[in-house]
Amino acid sequence: MSETPTPEIHTVRHADRRALAELPWHLPLDEWPETLLGGLPRGISRHVVRYVEIGDEVLAIKETDDRQALREFDILGALGNLDVPLVEPRAFVSGRRSATGEKLSGALITAYLEFSLPYRALFSRDLARDTGGRLVDALAVLLARLHLVGFYWGDVSLSNTLFRRDADAYAAYVVDAETGELHDQLSDGQRNMDLRIARMNIAGDFLDLQAAGLVDPETDPMEAGQRLCESYSALWTELTRVEEFSVNERWRIDERIRRLNDLGFDLGELTVTTDLDGISLLVEPKVVEPNHHSRRLLRLTGIGANENQARAMLNDLDSFRSDPALTDVDDLDESQAARRWLEEVYKPLIQAIPENLTRKLEPGQIFYEFAEHRRTMARARQRDIPIMEAIAYFIVDYLANLPDEIRYVDSEQF
Repeated sequence: MSETPTPEIHTVRHADRRALAELPWHLPLDEWPETLLGGLPRGISRHVVRYVEIGDEVLAIKETDDRQALREFDILGALGNLDVPLVEPRAFVSGRRSATGEKLSGALITAYLEFSLPYRALFSRDLARDTGGRLVDALAVLLARLHLVGFYWGDVSLSNTLFRRDADAYAAYVVDAETGELHDQLSDGQRNMDLRIARMNIAGDFLDLQAAGLVDPETDPMEAGQRLCESYSALWTELTRVEEFSVNERWRIDERIRRLNDLGFDLGELTVTTDLDGISLLVEPKVVEPNHHSRRLLRLTGIGANENQARAMLNDLDSFRSDPALTDVDDLDESQAARRWLEEVYKPLIQAIPENLTRKLEPGQIFYEFAEHRRTMARARQRDIPIMEAIAYFIVDYLANLPDEIRYVDSEQF
């Protein structure tokens, strides 16, 4: 009796190598037994994708050729080091053979992105107005971030992206980078090619949604692609444009920085050049860093959150500091007030969530939804709602009725 061929499992990141080695690599992925998949749905992709649970982690395994698995693993790792939002690479597998010695495709292994949703799922379950527009806007922000670090995607689409709720918007994550290329800097031609591809792919995504009856048949699919281009162009201009103004208008530099902060970016490095006559200044952004609000919230409270969730928490912190009922808060500096807010507002909410409801939303989104629910209650009752009363109503009336989103794949697609 011949031994089962042993593949090579390379560069495991935070994954159990022994458990991975015990998977049935001698079988094509589409023949893996359902018992192994633990009831998890099968992924949708141009390749065969399967999800397996190892320990406390769910891993996505994509079947592709050996060289492509290595290439995409390296690209995802490089983008992760550049702080791009994406699915995290765990390992790649090469040298797979069947029990009879037949060569099989390699595999890329990535971590399942908890609380993420594919775009079709959001249309099938989220009735919020302009869901499509908000997803397209999130993809535009992601594309701008990729272009800032020199990444040409080559296959921009809603299908190659996962989305997490981010307050009243969404945050987009790269899930498929096999067509991408990482450069020191992109040319305008490369950026425009990505936009042309995005326009057509997004139109195709919306045609698929129409065919499935998930969007209004009167919706123009080309308008969605055009919205991405317009959102991207406006953001890219604000992030990169060179400004010229009088030496007496240095205050306009502060205005530029504030506009970038409002968009969720920091100005990491700026070049200011004075002309030969000393009359005008040329201001050119050199390094633009994302997640302005997320980094500020993390620094003040230690809470990790998406950008718009962080913005909402910081606004709540500001309201907390200005509450006239808390007469001593004004005497505290920002860091001290943040600690008070953490102990008196944030932690009581998170600690009150029953264990069986923690899979509904991630903590940052729970806080945002709670704050909105508390404001709605206050308007309806025409009075302030004490924190513990608001928490009790929020859990029973709102959170308990939401579907679990910690691990979601739209199985109806397959």
